[in-house]
Amino acid sequence: MRAELQRLLDCGKHKNAAVSERPKPENRTYMYVYDEYDQRIIEDRVKQFRDQTRRYLAGELSEEEFRPLRLQNGLYIQRFAPMLRVAVPYGQLTSRQIRMMAKIARDYDKGYAHISTRQNVQFNWPAVEDIPDILAELATVQMHAIQTSGNCLRNVTTDQFAGVAADELIDPRPWCEIVRQWTTFHPEFAYLPRKFKIAINGSTSDRAAIEVHDIGLEPVHNAAGELGFRVLVGGGLGRTPVVGAFINEFLPWQDLLSYLDAILRVYNRYGRRDNKYKARIKILVKALTPEVFAQKVDAEMEHLRGGQTTLTEAEVHRVAKHFVDPDYKALDDQSAALAELDKEHPGFARWRTRNTVAHKKPGYVAVTLSLKPTGVAPGDITDKQLDAVADLAERYSFGQLRTSHEQNIILADVEQSQLFAMWGELREQGFATPNIGLLTDIICCPGGDFCSLANAKSIPIAESIQRRFDDLDYLFDIGELDLNISGCMNACGHHHVGHIGILGVDKKGEEFYQVSLGGSASRDASLGKILGPSFAQEAMPDVISKLIDVYVEQRTEDERFIDTYQRIGIDLFKERVYAENN
Repeated sequence: MRAELQRLLDCGKHKNAAVSERPKPENRTYMYVYDEYDQRIIEDRVKQFRDQTRRYLAGELSEEEFRPLRLQNGLYIQRFAPMLRVAVPYGQLTSRQIRMMAKIARDYDKGYAHISTRQNVQFNWPAVEDIPDILAELATVQMHAIQTSGNCLRNVTTDQFAGVAADELIDPRPWCEIVRQWTTFHPEFAYLPRKFKIAINGSTSDRAAIEVHDIGLEPVHNAAGELGFRVLVGGGLGRTPVVGAFINEFLPWQDLLSYLDAILRVYNRYGRRDNKYKARIKILVKALTPEVFAQKVDAEMEHLRGGQTTLTEAEVHRVAKHFVDPDYKALDDQSAALAELDKEHPGFARWRTRNTVAHKKPGYVAVTLSLKPTGVAPGDITDKQLDAVADLAERYSFGQLRTSHEQNIILADVEQSQLFAMWGELREQGFATPNIGLLTDIICCPGGDFCSLANAKSIPIAESIQRRFDDLDYLFDIGELDLNISGCMNACGHHHVGHIGILGVDKKGEEFYQVSLGGSASRDASLGKILGPSFAQEAMPDVISKLIDVYVEQRTEDERFIDTYQRIGIDLFKERVYAENN
């Protein structure tokens, strides 16, 4: 034990020597790689949009004519500047791709990028005339911005630990890729009544938040041991938050695309187009009832079953072969040695407790790089940090990384014996804040600092709360708590499903904040209940402190905030906050 402990310590003292023992990643990836047709399609789209942009800047296309064209290529016009949203399918990236993100941030933006709650990457300050050049550079690393905006099928998302999670039933990434390929450029789904989002979960825990998606999928096996999917429809947040309904308890995997096609056909046919606030599929499912909606889907399936969209073993294999395991070493579990190391380095112990999770392979863990240090907008990352992440991925995780809907970055395949060395590097780069899953690991939209739709700023609220709870001992004592902030009812910060949710509202031209309690995006999802009247910006840290005080006083052993809330209800929290505010 002492010999192994000393080896781990030596890794931390001599980082370069320790890292050099790890073989450099080969010229192979463990994610989908474009073929010549994929590449040609993306390059042709860049050429097309370059000409469309030229015509717009020359005055040949009006703003109204250009708008749908730019949205099809991920380009928004925000409060102060354009915003480009880059697609990161199911959150998977290579070190080469993340280096391109760094280059774009330096050359075309203000030196940083933003990780969104849809696992995508956003640039908040590019010039319209530079967008075609940015898209051309993205194409060189098999990336694009197609279908990241507009009334279409958006990025398919999944668990950030897909393929490595210890509780995984199936690897959802091949299924995500199959759905992605089917939806991209699908003409029937280019102009839906409203935007549309699909999430696929492959584990016993739901880290993909499938119950608040337009379509949620999770694997199941029937009595014969055959694989199928449980299908949920009609979830979503925004102005009318809804937890979706499961309308099919066992869909054979062969029928996956056909059934999704049937759902989209029903939505296209019956979804409202006269009112964008009532155009999401969740409104249609609620109006028809899940039972009637399912009947209409089954009727469509009569025309689709056994047709072109029926999946075959050969097609699934074609996609799945891109998602093979890396060249894992045969390692022994190092937990006992790491526990000894924890005793000598309390900071390391805290970080390892919060920022690492169990891996399916002995001797490995998945590591989350926190993008939530106090004083930094949640999800923001600089160009230098992006380059550093690429270096870290190549040294420690086979050149692969992931983004999460919690707006952090994951290195999924780290040897336990390298953790101490890695922790030292993460501290130097600003990624080692040990707060994953805690109160300061805040999900937060850009808010009024950037977004033209926002009623109020989000980032200053997040920072003020982070500063109030900057004591790590107290933060760890509070334990797991999801705090989500949105600047408007579009709910890009997912405030409805935060254990504590904060929504920016406008009151006669002034920014106020509405608080909700009891939301959850995990299995058996729930929507938060509004606490009461909204609060001024300067009151928010005190409001959160009072809510936490009630929880600490009322909790039983091992209860999380959400558990205590579900047991005692909202009244005690409301009494404390408003009694002391009056």
